[in-house]
Amino acid sequence: MSVNKETVEEYMAAFRLSDHERVLACLTDDVIWEMPGIYQHVGKEAFDKEIENENFIGSPTIQIIKLVEENDVVIAEGAVQGNMKNGNLLDAVFCDVFEMKNGKIKKLTSYLMSRNASLKFE
Repeated sequence: MSVNKETVEEYMAAFRLSDHERVLACLTDDVIWEMPGIYQHVGKEAFDKEIENENFIGSPTIQIIKLVEENDVVIAEGAVQGNMKNGNLLDAVFCDVFEMKNGKIKKLTSYLMSRNASLKFE
């Protein structure tokens, strides 16, 4: 397994435990985490605040289905579940695009889709 994929695996393992120190060790200092149309966090301090988002209770369950790498980009496809403070359950699939630099995450773009959504194709 490549260094970049190992970093992404470590990042996911640390995120499952809400282990801030381990997650932050996977990132460059100027990391960017973006969920298009929702938010963009810049820097480790802003990233750190999302490791345990105030809307959730406990740590998430994360399953990686596929990791694909080309050059310094790793794409992770997977599923995530988490308990929300409002009593709802997050049950979603994701595609995370990790842009890497020297074996660390420089930018993360997250695409998330709830499996609870009722879609209508009319």
